[in-house]
Amino acid sequence: MFYFYIVRCSDNSLYCGQTNNLQKRIKEHNSNKTRSAKYTKIRRPIKLIYFEEYPTIQLAMKREWQIKKWTKTKKEALIKGNLALSKKL
Repeated sequence: MFYFYIVRCSDNSLYCGQTNNLQKRIKEHNSNKTRSAKYTKIRRPIKLIYFEEYPTIQLAMKREWQIKKWTKTKKEALIKGNLALSKKL
């Protein structure tokens, strides 16, 4: 199983990513290890706020690239479960 995820950083910004081990990846983002994303290193702690499951890494990556293009308002609508709003924005 593969995951697309969104985390909220300490500065209230959002970070999108994909992984095959969600729990491990969140720990990496919050640790001092080199596997943490450059963006989240200076915005710790981060908190997982949304994720979706996919059968292949390609589908998870496709979703990540789709949502990374969205505005923060549209991402927040998706996170809150307002799918109708997130499709309109």
